[in-house]
Amino acid sequence: MDWTRLSPKARTLFYVQAALSLPFTRLPFVFGVTAAVGWSSGWQAGLIAGGVLIALVLVELVWYPTLAWERWGYQLREGELLVRRGVWVTRVTAIPLGRVQHVDLRQGPVERWLNLSGVAVSTASGLGADGVIPGLELEDAVALRDRLVAVRGDAGL
Repeated sequence: MDWTRLSPKARTLFYVQAALSLPFTRLPFVFGVTAAVGWSSGWQAGLIAGGVLIALVLVELVWYPTLAWERWGYQLREGELLVRRGVWVTRVTAIPLGRVQHVDLRQGPVERWLNLSGVAVSTASGLGADGVIPGLELEDAVALRDRLVAVRGDAGL
């Protein structure tokens, strides 16, 4: 069985999320390392270190979202939901359908703008959502949620 891919618009979602997180996650690190290297080794070393770090951030901003989008996928199989993700390390989570307690649709402002939604599957583990599939077309997310609920049913288990 093939992996079901995310919506092509999810790539845009990943780019927007990366751009929005950049000022809060990467830029302080870049400025901190650049300042530390510059103070200890002279301004030329600081300039080189800053250039390298900024180049790495740009690569992450340009390259990483597409690769993340390409690696996401899910399979709804007999008795389980498999969720695949990861750029550097690929992770596959198997969620037994018999352990599903509830299924949520999640939609932030960027997802609403793109008409996308995420599906979050929770089990009895108590760890929050055990499987989250972002970047699905809203209709596909609703259909997946309904299918998971129908497969699980409500037998009082």
